[in-house]
Amino acid sequence: MTAAGNGSIALPKGRRPFRPNLRQATFIAPRTGERVRRAVTLRSPALEATNGDGPADDSTLLRQGRRLPKTSTLRAIQQDCEDRLWEMWAFANSKTGQGILKCSLAYLIGSMATFVPVISDLLGQQDGKHMVATVTVYFHPARSQGSMFEAVGLAILAFIYAAVISFSSMGVSILFGRTFDLMVLGHTIVLIVFCGGGLGLVGWVKQRLANPLVNVACSLTSLALITVLTKEGAVQAVEYSDDKVEQVMYMIIMGVTAATAVCFLIRPISARKELRQNMIHVTDSFGDMLAMITRSFLLGNEEDLEQQAFIAAFDRYRTVFASLTKNLREAKFEHYVLGTEAEYQLEAKLVKCMQRMAQNIGGLRSAATTQFDLLSQAPSYGGVTPSVSIFSPGTAPNISMADSWLTSQENCGALTAIHEHPEEDGMTEDPSDIVEQDAEEDSDNLPTVHSPFEIFDRFISHLGPSMKSLAYTLKQILDELPYGPAPEFKIAVNTQFHTSLVQAIRLYSDARTEALALLYGKKDSVLARPMELEADFEEVAASCGHFSFSLQDFAEEMRVYLDILDDLKVETERLPRQRSWNWLKFWRDKPTEQLSRTGDIERDSLIAPNGEMDVPSEMGSPLERTHLTAYTSEKARSLSSAYSRYLWKTLRVFRRDDIKFGIKVGAGAAMFALPSFLFSTREFYQHWRGEWGLLSYMLVCSMTIGASNTTGFARFFGTCLGALCAVFTWTASQGNAFVLAAFGWLMSLGTSYLIVAAGKAPLGRFIMLTYNLSALYAYSLSVRDDDDDDDEGGINPMITEIAIHRVVAVLSGCLWGLIVTRLVWPISARSKFKDGLSLLWLRMGLIWKRDPLAMLLDGESPNAYMNLREEFQLQRFVSRLENLRSAAASEFELRGPFPNAAYGRILKSTSRMLDAFHAMNVVIMKDLKASDGEAELLRYTVNERAQLCSRISHLFQVLASSMKLEFPLNDALPSTDHARDRLLAKIFNYRRDDKVAQGTTDEDYGLLYAYALVTGQLSKEIREIGKEIEKLFGVLDEDMFKLQ
Repeated sequence: MTAAGNGSIALPKGRRPFRPNLRQATFIAPRTGERVRRAVTLRSPALEATNGDGPADDSTLLRQGRRLPKTSTLRAIQQDCEDRLWEMWAFANSKTGQGILKCSLAYLIGSMATFVPVISDLLGQQDGKHMVATVTVYFHPARSQGSMFEAVGLAILAFIYAAVISFSSMGVSILFGRTFDLMVLGHTIVLIVFCGGGLGLVGWVKQRLANPLVNVACSLTSLALITVLTKEGAVQAVEYSDDKVEQVMYMIIMGVTAATAVCFLIRPISARKELRQNMIHVTDSFGDMLAMITRSFLLGNEEDLEQQAFIAAFDRYRTVFASLTKNLREAKFEHYVLGTEAEYQLEAKLVKCMQRMAQNIGGLRSAATTQFDLLSQAPSYGGVTPSVSIFSPGTAPNISMADSWLTSQENCGALTAIHEHPEEDGMTEDPSDIVEQDAEEDSDNLPTVHSPFEIFDRFISHLGPSMKSLAYTLKQILDELPYGPAPEFKIAVNTQFHTSLVQAIRLYSDARTEALALLYGKKDSVLARPMELEADFEEVAASCGHFSFSLQDFAEEMRVYLDILDDLKVETERLPRQRSWNWLKFWRDKPTEQLSRTGDIERDSLIAPNGEMDVPSEMGSPLERTHLTAYTSEKARSLSSAYSRYLWKTLRVFRRDDIKFGIKVGAGAAMFALPSFLFSTREFYQHWRGEWGLLSYMLVCSMTIGASNTTGFARFFGTCLGALCAVFTWTASQGNAFVLAAFGWLMSLGTSYLIVAAGKAPLGRFIMLTYNLSALYAYSLSVRDDDDDDDEGGINPMITEIAIHRVVAVLSGCLWGLIVTRLVWPISARSKFKDGLSLLWLRMGLIWKRDPLAMLLDGESPNAYMNLREEFQLQRFVSRLENLRSAAASEFELRGPFPNAAYGRILKSTSRMLDAFHAMNVVIMKDLKASDGEAELLRYTVNERAQLCSRISHLFQVLASSMKLEFPLNDALPSTDHARDRLLAKIFNYRRDDKVAQGTTDEDYGLLYAYALVTGQLSKEIREIGKEIEKLFGVLDEDMFKLQ
């Protein structure tokens, strides 16, 4: 064999590495619980087909079978047309296609409130009846029944809020105008309190809740409030009028009723069934990924995880799991309406359990990846790994020291592959047979371990069959869970599954204990090794041990999964069904476990949905932290200073970004609405339709400049496109109701595609809103629905004039929104993203400043920011940083575009570090009290862990400082490699010393194994982030140190 250029061992060309086949292992048949001894395979025929080795699917064969030979251009065109028709037919029958058709049908029904005289008369003679069609666009029926329940509730709340503000403003106007004869003061109060304050509160709620349906309800509320306060005129005339309020109520009822009827009567979508279908897909993905990861670990190569089959399974899991959280929320509303609250609670627990199983899958993949990296760095001097681990690639190994220690007998080749047998019929094993037979056969001739590679080989040789058998049993169970086929979705849990799984776990646990005992049985007889090589030994052991522990954790979580399924089956099959509506009993005290965030099933298990480019307020702004620190450091030497400090702390709520956002939105709305309250400018305001400009302002205003830019562009572009379509439609139809209805339906098909399929909901809504404001409004004028619109043609509408008024109004509102966002307390997404990223790294560094494992000995940290339980909050913060990054891409600065790709890679590395945090948290939270063996091991390694934690914390602070100051990193940064090697060597020495390690079991090492892998992942990702920062900010040069 010759050494490759990179230092790894290269086998002669054409020669295949040899490893004896894995012996037949005992596994538990899930359906019967019998012990069967035979060779099994983790290959899946479906996955092989995905890689291209299997037969093509039926649709491909059918398409190939009907493909005509291309003998001419005409035949090719015919074939292409047929393919397009088939694709269109398939899309029309898909869930997305049906949703688009439902949206267009709901819009057609909503437009009848304008075109059908009987329905139109119910709304009176005022204009604005196009709002019914607009409501069907905003509350579209292409959603589940649970989502529609939520939409209806939000629409009701929106109307109630608008009605309260409207009637209150009328009462104040009448009180000051008629009773006190202070009409100007009354109008001022209405303008500031009800118009500015009411719309400012709407903007604050929209930003705070960050829910798409809440955003829609806020838009509807803004439309109703602006119409009553600035257009209708009762407030300005000091009169009481409920005509417009009643009309808005009727229009909301009609629009929501039309959308709800279409949603429930035409191909209804049940969130409960969607949730169950998602669970089936997720469990199937779990089984596929478990089998492929385990097989890849046993083979010792990463090829299986790089194949299309694994990539497709992982992408499918990630997509479905994201929709799983959404469907769980929507299913909650369906369960609450149907009175099946207990069933929802069990389904929420099931989703939480599946999340923990996904984390265990991630732990398996992490351990397998560590193994692959170790094997890929085989040194040229033999089978011993280099003196530095995979997480320190920049340091050269001390080859001379290693060569002086190694003997010719210690050299070994690279880890060889496992040859899998196909499944064979095996005989049932007698329960009295003991699985230790294989271990006993090999124990007498067990050679001494000389290299880390031999640890891998021996680990796979002894524990590989048991790992493969457990993974096989788990996959067989996962393939049948949790529900049967649609539409019944009966719970498909076999009563034997639980017993079989318990037996399989016990079998695996016994085999693992014996394998680890054999693995380290003769290590104390080996001569003393250098620290680096001892660290390599323990790093290999950590990788293997963590994989075995994660596999058992996954199996244990499967037991919980089966228990929840059993409870859910009992609940769903109970006759008669017990229904309850306890959620309506708001006066009852909630259970204690649901009052805290950690006890809430949804908050604890599911990441909160992404908000609209919002800036998290719980982290606080850097300016606020600076002032608070300054005030804290000062001593209150006088009464005035103490009072100032108290006043500063009391008013800090007004320094929050969300509060400032609500204040400036309300102030901007009041200033824009001011012309409607002045007699000299009211006619100008009404002529140019200022109410639609004010509505555009409310829709454009966002927390950050970038988000406002994005929304403003979509709003203005959609308005121009909708106006052009309205002019064309009116001109072509000449005001004919049937033609207008047909054109409107066709337009709704296109905009529904933008809303439902293309993910451009704001653009689609703005197009239809402008179309309704122009075309449907013009038809209302033509049938004498309003006597006060002669400036736009009256019964002979001037469609061009109408469209121009809408476009100008929208443009003015967009510009005013951008001005307010840019000049009044501006919040730059770029700055907030960098500040937030720096703050996140500081928080992560503070967690590691105090050793996370110290809590197992010392108890909970008195400081909340040094507690690993906050990692859920950090995960939510990362999702908000992702929104800020998207918004920052829309901000324009003279120094150049925002480096979106580079910051995206930095954020991905940060997310992977938080995943490592979570893996550590899961291990710690299993048992907050350390066992005797764990406590002794933690005390033995306390100094090494303290040094490693201080290095990691210091690196986090350096990264945060560089990002905050936009300053290059120093090339003399401390490294964690040697500190980590010392920790691993200390664990190695602890295990070798029988007197010290007495009473420590193999399970006690699992905690530090996970700790070693997590610290290695953190070091690796910190280096990756450092490289990206170097690309962003450059390197230090002499010009930066000039004093000038």
